[in-house]
Amino acid sequence: MQTAEIRRFTDDEITKALNDAKEELFNLRFQWERGQLEDYTRIRVVKKDIARLLTIQHERRLAAELVREGTDA
Repeated sequence: MQTAEIRRFTDDEITKALNDAKEELFNLRFQWERGQLEDYTRIRVVKKDIARLLTIQHERRLAAELVREGTDA
C-alpha cells in the first residue's frame, strides 16, 4: 500500500485496513511459529503498512485538533 493511496481513504476505511493488516500480521506470525511461512518478507511489508496507516491516522487526528482550536479562538 502506498501513502498516496492511503491518503485517499476515509477514516473508516483506514480503520478497516488497519484491522485487516493487524489480523494478517497475526496470521503470518502464527504460520512462522509453525514453520509454514514461505514468504518471510511479507511480515516486514505488513508491519510497514501498519506503520503507514497509523501515521496517517495520527496526522488526521492532529489536523482535526488544529481545526477545532482555530474555530475556538
